[in-house]
Amino acid sequence: EVFPPRRALARGRGAMAFGLAALAVFAALFSFVKRNPSHAFDLKVTRSLQRVDARWFDRLMHLVSWPGFPPQSRVIPPLLSLFWLALGFPIEAVFQLLAWGTGGISASIKRVMQRPRPAPEVVRVIAAPLGGSSFPSGHVLIYAGVYGFLAFLLETLVRPAHLRRIITSFLVGLVAMVGPSRIYLGHHWLTDVVASYLVGTSYLLGLAAVYRRVKTRWLNRRR
Repeated sequence: EVFPPRRALARGRGAMAFGLAALAVFAALFSFVKRNPSHAFDLKVTRSLQRVDARWFDRLMHLVSWPGFPPQSRVIPPLLSLFWLALGFPIEAVFQLLAWGTGGISASIKRVMQRPRPAPEVVRVIAAPLGGSSFPSGHVLIYAGVYGFLAFLLETLVRPAHLRRIITSFLVGLVAMVGPSRIYLGHHWLTDVVASYLVGTSYLLGLAAVYRRVKTRWLNRRR
C-alpha cells in the first residue's frame, strides 16, 4: 500500500510529539529574547559570519535569500500550489498552499516581540526591502513551511530515486542555508533564525501529519 494507515498515523503521532517539543524550546527562547532584546552572543555570531571573505560565499548568501523578498515571495508559493493542481493532485495543492501559513505566523510573532533589527552601526547591513521586527525571521519561517513541505511531497510522491534525491536535497539545502544567509546579510540575529527554525519545523511536522491522515482516508475510500 502507498499509505499504510497504521504506519502513516504512527509517523504522524511521532512528528506531532517532536513538533510540540520544538514549540516548548521556542517558548523558552521567546521569553529569553523578550527580556534580552540585544546581547553579545548574537553580535559575536554575526560579526564572525560576516568576516568570511569569499566572493562565491557572498553571492550564495544573496542568492539563497532572493526567493524570500517581494514580489517573488508572493508569487512562488501560490504557483507551487497551482503546480500540484495542474498535475492532478488537489489534496497536495491545498496543503501546499496551507504551508504558506508560516508567513502569517511570522507576522503575528513579530507584532508581539517588536525586536529591533541589527543596526548598521554595529554590523554590516545589506540594503533590502525589509518589514516588521527582527524576531523571528520571516524568510526562514516561510522557507521551512513552503519549501520544506514541497520537499516532503516530492519525497513521498516522486518515484525515480535519483531525481527525488536531487530535488529534495536542493530544497533541504535551501531551507538550511537561508538561516545563515539572513545573519550574513545583517537582517537578523542568530536567535531570530533559531526561533524560526523551531516554529517552522513544528508547523511543517503538524501539517505533514494532517496531510497523511487526510490522504490515507482519501486513498482508502477510493479502494
